[in-house]
Amino acid sequence: MIPYQSLQEMHDAIRDELKQAYEDVFQSQWYIGGNRLSAFEDAFAAYCRRKYCVGCGNGLDAIRIMLQAYGIGEGDEVIVPANTFIATAIAVSQTGAGPVLVEPEYNTLLMDPGRIEAALTERTKAIIAVHLYGRLQHMDLIGEIAKKHGLLLFEDVAQAHGVKDAAGNPAGSFGHAAAFSFYPGKNLGALGDAGAVVTDDEEIAQKVRAIGNYGSRVKYHHDLMGTNSRLDELQAAFLHVKLAHLDAWNEERKHIAAQYYAGIKNEEIMLPEQIRENVYHIFPILCDHRDALQTYLKENDISTLIHYPIPIHLQGAYADAGYKKCDYPVSERISETELSLPIYPGLADRDVEKIIRVINSFKRERPNE
Repeated sequence: MIPYQSLQEMHDAIRDELKQAYEDVFQSQWYIGGNRLSAFEDAFAAYCRRKYCVGCGNGLDAIRIMLQAYGIGEGDEVIVPANTFIATAIAVSQTGAGPVLVEPEYNTLLMDPGRIEAALTERTKAIIAVHLYGRLQHMDLIGEIAKKHGLLLFEDVAQAHGVKDAAGNPAGSFGHAAAFSFYPGKNLGALGDAGAVVTDDEEIAQKVRAIGNYGSRVKYHHDLMGTNSRLDELQAAFLHVKLAHLDAWNEERKHIAAQYYAGIKNEEIMLPEQIRENVYHIFPILCDHRDALQTYLKENDISTLIHYPIPIHLQGAYADAGYKKCDYPVSERISETELSLPIYPGLADRDVEKIIRVINSFKRERPNE
């Protein structure tokens, strides 16, 4: 069986480095808020071309704390993509603000900049641009809208570590601040939950750190209503090791994606628009007979996933928001047709070739044929 994802080859290649990182932390007897955290934060800030990075416990916390640090709260509205993982919307809701969903473009799967202005109200305070699947969002267009209307612009880079625009500017460097997840399966993943916020604003960085540390800047002085969300020394050490390999791993993903784009030729399958600004955290394809295709691939020993089978507006978490079926038809169509293919460092060319061959042999059953 070809797995949807495997971390084994990637981790085997740096096993000694990871073991040494563990040993260094273990021997230091310093497990929270020490030198390994500082070292990773400095390195990751530089990687993102930002002045400051603050580690958090996970990606959801990173988004929420980032919003709180900028004063987003009760009565505010924040623009978020209708097609994304629910964490982006949940983080907004947890601040007391309301997420306002904006439909994607079907050909790119990214939030449609042309629909944003129609969703703005006098309560809108910010836009969260999500670089979904590893694809860089239309930051030039969204940035212009944010500037025109005096809105805060945030980035959710949970799926796009290392993606850059044509000028070499990395995701995380475009808005007022950006939030990252380092969940193990991400392009840059920890060996557990982890996250971070990056920004150029020193005051905001200090506030983010304080919020994640029980609202405290000075021990036992709690000036803010905070939480406990800190990136621990061990995960910071692992991430620092892996950061040095991120660009090479992303190139492996691009190599696999290029084979998919060149090789998949099936009239039943639609490939999203190919863009250069992509680090392929996920390789989505679209098929009107998605469930049959997924079953066919499984029968041929190929694992896949669906991102995401239920759109945000139809999730039980937002049942009280008054959404109904067909409110966001593009997002619903994506949820009904999207299928994610295996793509990860270490996926062998022979397995990619098999995946392409099996996909190209798929034919839906037609009545009376």
